[in-house]
Amino acid sequence: MVSGKMFLHTTLSASAVIMCMSSIATAPVAALPLQKDEVRSISDEEKAQGEAAHPQLLQEFGGPYTGPQAAYVEKIGKDIAVQSGLGNAREDFTVTLLDSPVNNAFAIPGGYVYVTRQLMALMNDEAELAGVLGHEVGHVAARHSEKRRKKARRNSIFGAIGQIGAGLLLGNSGFGRLGQQLFGTGSQLLTLRYSRKQEYEADDLGVQYLRSAGYDPRAVSSMLYSLALQNSLDARASGKQSSSVPTWASTHPNPAKRVSRAAKKAGDSTGARNKTRFLDQLDSIAYGQDSAQGVVQGSRFIHPDLDFAFDAPSGYSISNGSSAVSINGQGGQSQLTLRTYNNDLGAYMRSVFAEVSKEQNIAFGEISRTTVNGLPAAFASARVGSGRDIRDITVFAYEFSPSRALHFVTLTAAGRSGNFTSMFRSMRRLADNEAVGIKNRKVKIVTVQSGDTVASLSAQMAFDSLQEERFRTLNGLSASDSLTAGQRIKMVSY
Repeated sequence: MVSGKMFLHTTLSASAVIMCMSSIATAPVAALPLQKDEVRSISDEEKAQGEAAHPQLLQEFGGPYTGPQAAYVEKIGKDIAVQSGLGNAREDFTVTLLDSPVNNAFAIPGGYVYVTRQLMALMNDEAELAGVLGHEVGHVAARHSEKRRKKARRNSIFGAIGQIGAGLLLGNSGFGRLGQQLFGTGSQLLTLRYSRKQEYEADDLGVQYLRSAGYDPRAVSSMLYSLALQNSLDARASGKQSSSVPTWASTHPNPAKRVSRAAKKAGDSTGARNKTRFLDQLDSIAYGQDSAQGVVQGSRFIHPDLDFAFDAPSGYSISNGSSAVSINGQGGQSQLTLRTYNNDLGAYMRSVFAEVSKEQNIAFGEISRTTVNGLPAAFASARVGSGRDIRDITVFAYEFSPSRALHFVTLTAAGRSGNFTSMFRSMRRLADNEAVGIKNRKVKIVTVQSGDTVASLSAQMAFDSLQEERFRTLNGLSASDSLTAGQRIKMVSY
């Protein structure tokens, strides 16, 4: 949280990125949507959709990264966008490097393309960056978001929201608008999963763009290889076994197959990789979570600057956004945020209720007072709905000082608000040593010296575990790859 903002640390894994970013088909796919005699421009309607969603997406996904890498990514993205055949592509596309510590890339209508700094750090050359951006430009050119959005609305907008973990209990009822109001999911309708056919189509376009721009189209395969390694590493780091058949395999091939298919699609083509220029640009980019924004550590959220921590219930995930921390699980959703506070917890609670109720006219029960780990606190609940479609909304607020308070808002099935009791009771000020060891990391580009080995350099990585695995993954090295003097590689340092 910076100046009262909590930046998004989404829980998308590398497997999810592979799923939504890159798939290569070996079987014939539909004809490319843009032929040489069918050049068109982004429509005014699409531009308006993207312009409206862009600020909220920036807020939800960490905001724009302000380092020198941002201008570099924008240039490469616009250069690739020109290859799409869309009229005025260089002017119409908005390419943003996001300040997010997760591996992700996506696009929305109107020519808005996004890639995170974390995904950029996983890349090893400019061709891989161009490949990722080309895939996302392909989604825009083929108007996949619009087709997907229309299908989602036909199949129930509420179910679509549930796919991304923000509306699991909204059901197919009148509470969709409430869920969007409480948990800010409206813009995410534009970033839902693509179909297998759409991923293949975007991959075909991305490979085509790389070739026409003079890049090596084999970069798609090498990027997928790094993502497959990251997927396996993330699973190990979280104590899970990497599955050879991911849960999304019913609509998307697994990473290993995708690597080989991408290589087959590229064939023997060659082109520029521009590794030196890319590494020069990448040097010193932030890596991982930023302690000034708050840090997710498994089921715990710690904010050293604002001096608080809490624990999510078992089985729930935490996402740190620019305006709220979201907690999602099968038993309900919750968000932690703050608002103006003037040393009156009762008035604070009433202002929260007014915000929650502004479109639903929800009647909340009596405000109860308590103390949680020495913090003055207050809570109240409301039951909404009828018949079998009933939900409980609970607000739980804490006073940290005469000028600062925080509050949770939770949405659960009727009678299940207790799912969050342990979380409500876990809110606390930080213990003296609780933030010790939380340090910011960055990517450092170094040149391999004579005598350097994977083992010796891995030992210098700014991690307490899986150092060699992290080093190899970061540099796209297989278990048998070694280093040579003069080679430039990526390190992670404090």
